[in-house]
Amino acid sequence: MGLLDRLSVLLGLKKKEVHVLCLGLDNSGKTTIINKLKPSNAQSQNILPTIGFSIEKFKSSSLSFTVFDMSGQGRYRNLWEHYYKEGQAIIFVVDSSDRLRMVVAKEELDTLLNHPDIKHRRIPILFFANKMDLRDAVTSVKVSQLLCLENIKDKPWHICASDAIKGEGLQEGVDWLQGTSQNTVCLQPLFPFYSYFYLFFTFYFIISLPFFLFPFISAIRKNNTVSIQYLVPFISIAYC
Repeated sequence: MGLLDRLSVLLGLKKKEVHVLCLGLDNSGKTTIINKLKPSNAQSQNILPTIGFSIEKFKSSSLSFTVFDMSGQGRYRNLWEHYYKEGQAIIFVVDSSDRLRMVVAKEELDTLLNHPDIKHRRIPILFFANKMDLRDAVTSVKVSQLLCLENIKDKPWHICASDAIKGEGLQEGVDWLQGTSQNTVCLQPLFPFYSYFYLFFTFYFIISLPFFLFPFISAIRKNNTVSIQYLVPFISIAYC
């Protein structure tokens, strides 16, 4: 991403792309949720179980999401970890009507949270307690308790009750993910650990540019040569 592109992101003039991993056990409703998040003219009428993974894209008001829909079938769950490094946010979908498999979902969540590529990162996690329309569904509060979400202290997380078929609860989750991702993703620096320096340097460079250019242009007009003293700022900027 170029300097002007980054500045556009920082000023809110350009949409920032966020890579989102959509995880959860098979038959939890991941693909249906992602399908509902797409524009209505791009939604599929027939939803099939995901084999391996698929990539979908949708946009919110200020973010562009690239979602990796990962299959939740047992033989494919070992593929999840290969995409952890690329993930900047996680959507974890739980079938709130399947209490028997809630234990398995918790085990997979614990494995996810303890993975080296996730454990030490402040990555936002959005939980969908899905299939709230079913008779046996438990509340999102109960799902939170069964998954022991209160033990997640080092990552922002949020849980939404959802009905993916009707689209209920999805917008609330996207709004939260958008706000949280803007805080944790959009101010990433060009060089690691120097976000404030990078932001200050960007504005300083733009404000100071006319003062650098004026003597530079004047010297060219007068002598058709450029003194080294006028080149120093540009050399420094190029080096940085």
